Amino acid sequence: MEVIDPATGRPLPSDAIQRVLFVASPVHVYNIPPMIPGKGHVAASWTADDGRRQIFTARLRVIETAIPVPGSPDGEEKVKTDIALEDASNGSLFAAAPYTAPAVVEPVSDSSRFFALRVQDEAGRKATLGIGFEERSEAFDFGVSLQEAQKTLGWGNQGGQVGKKPAAVERKDSAEKRDLSLKEGETITINLPGRFGRRKPEPPPQSSDETLSSFSLPPPPSSGSGILPPPPSTSSVRGKRLSAQNLGFDDGKFGEFA
Repeated sequence: MEVIDPATGRPLPSDAIQRVLFVASPVHVYNIPPMIPGKGHVAASWTADDGRRQIFTARLRVIETAIPVPGSPDGEEKVKTDIALEDASNGSLFAAAPYTAPAVVEPVSDSSRFFALRVQDEAGRKATLGIGFEERSEAFDFGVSLQEAQKTLGWGNQGGQVGKKPAAVERKDSAEKRDLSLKEGETITINLPGRFGRRKPEPPPQSSDETLSSFSLPPPPSSGSGILPPPPSTSSVRGKRLSAQNLGFDDGKFGEFA
């Protein structure tokens, strides 16, 4: 089966491979006014005036094409994606939009079913048309297919530029990811600035003698001579007892009161 370039309608090499990412019909095509500054594209202005701006009803297809590079030993191939607006009755091309940058498809500010599409002919002339889906689910699937195309084109690493990518290298992308995990026995050092710097050295622990000395009792107050007074003599005690008897406080029966 002959493979046709969706952007030009011309035959492609026999070893080219095409994959349809999305198809929807019918899709309404509009001749839209210029973008409103600060608002972007507004779909309400496309459908006003009884649909006078609608110029075509098309079948929309998102097609991915892989073309092998002649003479490449590593199976290098060029991958591209095109958005084709075709006549649903006979498949003839109405307009094509090479998907070379995310700005080729822009959503409108007032609806999730309408988009502004930048189409281009073989001479490189560009124009912006409006497209509208009848169902929101179709518009959602259209956006998903564009996200898949961006991954295939490698826009995350190449800034949206479509280039050549070896098929062998593409298959090894998932297997050759760097392993950043720590191996057994490996350590890492983290230096934290500011108040998370080195800790101040703790003072050495005090000895037990120094610790106990802080809890020792103070010495007793010193007297004048520092010598305890002598105990009372026997004669003085006996004199006190006699004086108590003479005063009548001791009858000798109930003991003594000294």
